[in-house]
Amino acid sequence: MTRIIAGTARSRRIKVPSEGTRPTSDRAREGLFSSLQARVGFQDQVVLDLFAGSGALGLEALSRGARSVTLVDSSPQAVATIKHNIQVVAKELPKDSARVVEAKASTFVAGAQQGYFTMVLADPPYDLGDDAVHEMLCALQPLLADGAMVVVERHRDSAQTQWPDGFEPTSQKLKKRTFGIARFDMALWRRVAHAEMNE
Repeated sequence: MTRIIAGTARSRRIKVPSEGTRPTSDRAREGLFSSLQARVGFQDQVVLDLFAGSGALGLEALSRGARSVTLVDSSPQAVATIKHNIQVVAKELPKDSARVVEAKASTFVAGAQQGYFTMVLADPPYDLGDDAVHEMLCALQPLLADGAMVVVERHRDSAQTQWPDGFEPTSQKLKKRTFGIARFDMALWRRVAHAEMNE
């Protein structure tokens, strides 16, 4: 079991799949969301939770004021867990604000509507190669609104995320954050800057 940390669904206990996922610890989520709250906030964000697992990241964002969240996972067990967790917190969240998609992240990204997510919370398996993470970020670009915040969770000992052109990666204002074995790499997507680079 884990819990929603803050917001309208604060302290609600939610389930995690019994196998096949690596839930982000409460401590790591609390650190990540405190950092995001201070930098960009959650009010009216349109969130994509990739490799959603239990859905804890996306539901935490909703609890803190996000307008909607799309939770994507390829595991039927994870999808069933996410649906259960949505019901647990449904009374505290806006009606129909959470959508669950059973699909591989790459499949969803390839077929999704373009240019409207303002925040992406991606928690790929730690053993997913750096090149595959880079390809995922490249494929995400058409789905992002200008100024979208993108967060990738990686093992603390893995190589620094290689952000494609158009992303403004970690800086003094957007520092990488490490909690236990988890490291969160952050960047802002700048559509205009990307377009200028490709002219």
